[in-house]
Amino acid sequence: MKTIITSIALMAATAAGAQTEQAAQGWSLRQCISYALEHNITVKQQDVTKQQREIDLNTAKNSRLPDLNGSASQNWSFGRGLTSENTYSDTNTSSTSFSLGTSVPLFSGLKIPRTIELNKLNLEAATADMEKARNDISVQVAQAYVQILYDLEMRDVAQRQISIDSMQVARLKEMYRNGKASGVDVAQQEATLAQSRQTYTQADNDYRLALLALTQLLELPSPEGFAIIRPDAGGIDPSAGAVPPSPDEIYQEAITFKPEIKAELYRLKSTEMNIKIAQSALLPTLSLNAGIGSNYYKTSGFKAESFGRQMRNNFSQYIGLSLNVPIFNRFATRNSIRSAKLERETQQLQLDNVRKNLYKEIQQAYYNTIAARAKYESSMEASRSNKAAFDLMSAKYEYGKANITEFNEAKNNWLKAESDLVIAKYEYVYDTSLIDFYRGKELDF
Repeated sequence: MKTIITSIALMAATAAGAQTEQAAQGWSLRQCISYALEHNITVKQQDVTKQQREIDLNTAKNSRLPDLNGSASQNWSFGRGLTSENTYSDTNTSSTSFSLGTSVPLFSGLKIPRTIELNKLNLEAATADMEKARNDISVQVAQAYVQILYDLEMRDVAQRQISIDSMQVARLKEMYRNGKASGVDVAQQEATLAQSRQTYTQADNDYRLALLALTQLLELPSPEGFAIIRPDAGGIDPSAGAVPPSPDEIYQEAITFKPEIKAELYRLKSTEMNIKIAQSALLPTLSLNAGIGSNYYKTSGFKAESFGRQMRNNFSQYIGLSLNVPIFNRFATRNSIRSAKLERETQQLQLDNVRKNLYKEIQQAYYNTIAARAKYESSMEASRSNKAAFDLMSAKYEYGKANITEFNEAKNNWLKAESDLVIAKYEYVYDTSLIDFYRGKELDF
């Protein structure tokens, strides 16, 4: 019996050694998040959207510049036509023309500067959206990381149960051969071993699926060869941690920098700028136009001057101002302004909804942290109690005052309590890290 208890302690130490070895070759949470931010497709898509907004802003700024257009045309005319003698005859006429023109917007009803400001706001919103995507993938990676830790711990529990049950089967078979145990005891312990193996198989499947989920977030081709670093659970002491600030205090911090709030604020300002752009249609516009051109004509039956001479003689230049004053456009401008104002109201509701969802998330994280702390304290007490119960049951079993079923139950309860304690620590660490994340700190543990 003492050998079994010693073996249990050795297996716990072996598990800790395996954990240290894995830490040397696995991925830390920070490494996982960094890799995901660099390779995740959603983040890349948001980066492309940001680049598109940069191009839109550049286009809006360049609308202040003059344009330049060149044209050339060649025309042929056939058939009867009136001549200078007031008679009709068949004539063939050809004409060639060239022109180069430019226009400069002098006043656009303030539409150009307002459009530039609109595209600046759109770029800021796209930048905030990309940061929001980075935050989302960071949280998803952390959740998947913690899930792997849970499944690893459950698999380790199942593995320790298999080892202990295997030793018990071997011990009872030896006692059965010596006439000190019944065949029922052996069969019962073999059934317990089979159940432990089934539990391990399920735990191992859960662990592999959790690995797959994380590698998919990282855009890795396969989970083969992938492993994570387990935090040192022995160095975690939730009881020494400070109580987090209230949800209201965390929320007041979060709304000043959370990218989802910034993005919706920029979009709200964009809708206000859209109203001003729609109102620009009420103002007149003024533009400067200038150009040069020349023509060449040739008519059959008449002598024409050379191409070069005509081009020089017909060379012309022009410059002018064009003023456009809106008077009545079937209420199109009025309705555009109304639609823009409705869009502003819709965006205000969207901003309110995002703020409300953020507060709900913070509330959830806060109460999860409080619950995780309480769970840790109760798990620590349960671990002590089950360890004491197992020690007593082991002594009773050694002196023949308890059967194998009672021993297995006490053993399983103790191993489960130890696992629950580690899981409770991981939960607390994740929840407190999430609270810090809402307060602007990096997500890491």
